[in-house]
Amino acid sequence: MKKDILIIGAGPAGIFTALEMLRKGSKKSIVIVEKGQSIEKRHCPKAKTQKCVGCKPYCHITTGFSGAGAFSDGKLSLSSDVGGNLPMLIGEELAQETIDYTDKIYLEFGADTHVEGVSNDEEVKEIRKNAIQAGLKLVDCPIRHLGTEKAQDIYLAIEKHLQANGVEIMFGYECTNLILDGDVCKGAYISDGKTDSEIYADHTIVATGRRGAEWLEHICSEHNIAHEPGTVDIGVRVEVRNEVMEKVNKVLYESKLIGWPEPFKNKVRTFCQNPGGFVSQENYDNDLAVVNGHSYKEKKSNNTNVAILCSHNFSTPFNQPIAYAQKVGELTNMLANGQILVQRFGDILDGKRTWPKELAQSNVRPTLPDAVAGDITAAMPYRAMINIINFIKAVDKVVPGFASYETLLYSPELKFYSNRVKMDTDFNTSIKGLHCLGDSSGWTRGLMMASVMGVLMGRKLIEKDKQ
Repeated sequence: MKKDILIIGAGPAGIFTALEMLRKGSKKSIVIVEKGQSIEKRHCPKAKTQKCVGCKPYCHITTGFSGAGAFSDGKLSLSSDVGGNLPMLIGEELAQETIDYTDKIYLEFGADTHVEGVSNDEEVKEIRKNAIQAGLKLVDCPIRHLGTEKAQDIYLAIEKHLQANGVEIMFGYECTNLILDGDVCKGAYISDGKTDSEIYADHTIVATGRRGAEWLEHICSEHNIAHEPGTVDIGVRVEVRNEVMEKVNKVLYESKLIGWPEPFKNKVRTFCQNPGGFVSQENYDNDLAVVNGHSYKEKKSNNTNVAILCSHNFSTPFNQPIAYAQKVGELTNMLANGQILVQRFGDILDGKRTWPKELAQSNVRPTLPDAVAGDITAAMPYRAMINIINFIKAVDKVVPGFASYETLLYSPELKFYSNRVKMDTDFNTSIKGLHCLGDSSGWTRGLMMASVMGVLMGRKLIEKDKQ
């Protein structure tokens, strides 16, 4: 097969590359190769079984059209201060302008017009004051909440729009390797598990998301594509009653707090807050189970969950941060017999495991029903655990009750986007004709910034045609 543009991965970065090219009137032939299924065929059995059944050959929550982010809770961060390091590459002004432009596209496809966290100035000031007193930084970030179920409708509309306008989407196909001729990328090898094929293209775009970060790291190493180890995030997902988070949920919706707690002073941050949400499980190809969170527009729980992530930066000679995080996750999974561990914060401070009977008697009931009560400290590295404990105590000064005895901690919460591909401002890698986008590239974190990178890639490809 020969195409003008080959996009590997149908997450936000790949989707918006194709979408922007269509919006700008491009007549180039475009094919998107996606390992998973279309929106209509993405269904998690857990809704009926009440427990993860370990879907094979991939998890429907993390794989398929729109990627993993859209099937979590679908939050669009509308500030260039949030979402990774792309502004460092392209400039903050262009990043913010493109966020505003991309946001309008989401609105055209049905996103809620309401924006969270843009009012109640006096209450925001009070929260910020408390954060400063606790040694934390509050990051202002308006949020457009799509909602897990609404995000699926929006991306379904985008999927149909792309197909109706000539973009070919090959579902159920995995990219096995790139086709290289010296330092030029000619396309990619793909497989549906039965038949191997080749797709040749003038431009090949790898946008495989967090799930494909490890694969891309191997590809970069194999073909000497310029890259460097980046940051890897290891942490937990915290769950408390809505009453505890009532004020910040109302005023900010998502309280983005950053701290550098003693004694190690590593960066620790909150991420992906879900008011009235549900803790969820995601499975990766190597049977690694990780925790995440969902938040629906209509369906609500009595709890709020939020990730607390500790950033790890490694130096020479170590260059396998993704593998390191996976080992932490594997050890935690081992203790939980392949599932997610949950432990009360008070039990951690008391140096004891949590027992199922204790969870059943608590005010905070787990929204992940098959999480295994146990001891996450038996698997979590000491440095990360101390950072998390001290950060939770600091957040308690901003949100009283956050560090209560019954607060639940789920593990492992891991973010795989540590491999950063070296690129110029036109997203050209060290291999001609190869571009890397989204979370797997190491430059973005989250739906909006990955979408923004796709929009800019689409524009770059159109500009190349005119040259």
